[in-house]
Amino acid sequence: MNVLIIEDEKALAEELELFLTNYNYICEVCYNGTSASEKIAVNLYDFILIDLGLPDYDGLDLLKEAKKSNPEAICMILTARAEVYDRIKGLDLGADDYLPKPFSLLELYSRMQAITRRKFGLKQNLVDLGGFLINLTDRTISYYNDEVNTITKKEFDLIAYLLLHKNRTLTRSQLSEHIWGSVINDDYDSNYIDAHIKNIRKKLNAFAPPDWLETVRGLGYKIKINT
Repeated sequence: MNVLIIEDEKALAEELELFLTNYNYICEVCYNGTSASEKIAVNLYDFILIDLGLPDYDGLDLLKEAKKSNPEAICMILTARAEVYDRIKGLDLGADDYLPKPFSLLELYSRMQAITRRKFGLKQNLVDLGGFLINLTDRTISYYNDEVNTITKKEFDLIAYLLLHKNRTLTRSQLSEHIWGSVINDDYDSNYIDAHIKNIRKKLNAFAPPDWLETVRGLGYKIKINT
């Protein structure tokens, strides 16, 4: 999942970037509101982390812009403004969470995980797909008692992102942008994503056919779960 970090304290921004990258998020960092506003207007993010105390911009204005141009993004306010009035105002404007500074990075990660589960309707980070047990926390896949240990990091990212958007077709461009952090051109797009899906199917087929992983001709891919 891709994250936009808007934080003018460079040391904190770099710490956030390193921490979240270690948890397999794709991060971009903006140190001021102007550049953040430009990115929000043209890119789609899964998470937008907003500091309210920016030197050139009101963070709440950025929040409004984010809710308008990135309606599906999860917006979290990370700020030194801890007054109840500020929290209420941020939440009323659409923030999904409000975390006053100083905060624990592990708490931030746990909150991001919890919000993700709520947003995508997952009760827990363990999902059974036709005998394949997908563990989103440990980033493992097992088939009953056998671990599928041949899946690469990016292949797991692909499965996890499709799983979060279960029963919804995602285009190759969407998958590229949210997992690899960039939009690739259509000619390259096709081979790139298709090759990863082909590898995933081959590795899972060694255990059982992953019938839940579907190709939607002319559009993209989806994971189908009967609910």
